[in-house]
Amino acid sequence: MTVLRLAQWLRTFVPAPVNVSRREIALGCLGALFGVSCAALLSHHMLAGFNPWFIAPMGASAVLLFAVPASPLAQPWSIIGGNVCAALIGVTCAAHVDDVALASGLAASLAIAAMFALRCLHPPSGAVALTAVLGGPAVRSLGYAFVLWPVAIDSLLLLMAALVFNVSARRRYPHQAAPPPPAHLTRDATPTARIGLTVQDLDAALRARGELLDVSQEDLEELFIEAETLAWKRRFGSIRCEDVMSRDVVSVQPSTPAQEAWRLMIRHAVKALPVVDEQRLLLGIVTLHDFFVGHETASASAGQGAWFVGDIMTREVLTARPGQDLVDLMPAFSDGGRHHLPVVSDDGRLAGMVTQSDMVAALFRAGLERPWPVA
Repeated sequence: MTVLRLAQWLRTFVPAPVNVSRREIALGCLGALFGVSCAALLSHHMLAGFNPWFIAPMGASAVLLFAVPASPLAQPWSIIGGNVCAALIGVTCAAHVDDVALASGLAASLAIAAMFALRCLHPPSGAVALTAVLGGPAVRSLGYAFVLWPVAIDSLLLLMAALVFNVSARRRYPHQAAPPPPAHLTRDATPTARIGLTVQDLDAALRARGELLDVSQEDLEELFIEAETLAWKRRFGSIRCEDVMSRDVVSVQPSTPAQEAWRLMIRHAVKALPVVDEQRLLLGIVTLHDFFVGHETASASAGQGAWFVGDIMTREVLTARPGQDLVDLMPAFSDGGRHHLPVVSDDGRLAGMVTQSDMVAALFRAGLERPWPVA
């Protein structure tokens, strides 16, 4: 039994596979090359008379900023706040504690405590604190100037490089949670938050675990929703928008009088009309909500004359693709408050319309056709 436990413990030393795409690995390497090179060159240009003009912990910061930019430890406040407060603590410990070993331990310990308190935990900042203690005469001679030159300057330059590179690579940096769905100004949670995993469940689990995980709660929630979506597809199969969408869609043009659009909605018993041009390119959508909200604005701009669909329509439209899985649209319909989603082809032309009714019917049919186990 002891041998078995020892073998299991030894297996924990085997590195787990990293589920990262080759693109992300390449971006991490290229980002570090770009970021560290640019920051070092600019720092050398600005601080040529200082020694050191660039400090080694910036290499560790580059790993976070370019290889794992989604990490809470890699965000702008983490690198700036973490490095600056760690440098302050390191310089203070070096100046008031003669024993180098004790000063090093205090600097690292107090830096961690300060970063937790200031919510700017950044692992390379521990090395910054030690650099202030162990950096030798060159660093000691700078005193508290070391905090500004070169720590703050190097951190800021590396952060600027990370912003330029990650945004250019279409990464979400600074990493932010997805915007919340529109609320109805009531105390009710969103539909998907009323069943299954909730934010409160995640909070309780994280508190019970008591550890700092290198992933934000918002990212955990997004991952769980994506996993649920994949599980649904595996269980029920793929239902695409083109399988359920309406193809004979009543549409209008921006020049269509608003009264005529209103009559079309009543005649066809629909609550939204896509707005297209002569080539059927989607330009917007007009809904019942637009009639009520846009009436005052349109009347003010048109005076007492007639007003048109183009005066009240919504121009920024969330759309779907014909081959897109229907389950991908669930967040828009459930939490996003959408009732209709135009389906457009690759060239932007209107191909159909998916509604909440289509979604309910498709999910109901999928449930009926799913083979249930025999008891």
